[in-house]
Amino acid sequence: MTKQLDNSHLESLVGYNTRRATLHIVNAFMQNMKAYDLRPTEFSVLSMILHNPGITSRQVCASLSILPPNLVVILKQFEKRELLTRSSHPTDGRAFVLALTPKGEKLVNEAEALSSLSDLNATSNLSPSERGTLINLLQKIYA
Repeated sequence: MTKQLDNSHLESLVGYNTRRATLHIVNAFMQNMKAYDLRPTEFSVLSMILHNPGITSRQVCASLSILPPNLVVILKQFEKRELLTRSSHPTDGRAFVLALTPKGEKLVNEAEALSSLSDLNATSNLSPSERGTLINLLQKIYA
């Protein structure tokens, strides 16, 4: 007979519960993104570029809390995969404007649709209202 373990203190902690939920959601996301060869950060970068025409690498770093050297590695991978282009900024000679190629746009649109479905499936125990409340509460923590 297995003794029931007491994890009541852990379950009273926001961090513990957030981490458990994150593991559940991210594992589902990772399974779904295998087809696109994307990890969460890479997906976020591509989504930001898709939805923000003319965005610079500095803006991506600031928005997603990515260190510039880490973003450089990601962008080089995307260029190698022919998903994006970098061009000189029209007014700031130190900045690069990021843009998706048609191949990149197609991939991101498909990946976003699948990520939305993945999110819904991973949170299927929540009603739409509860899901919205959870998102709002989480955003209050990191905003």
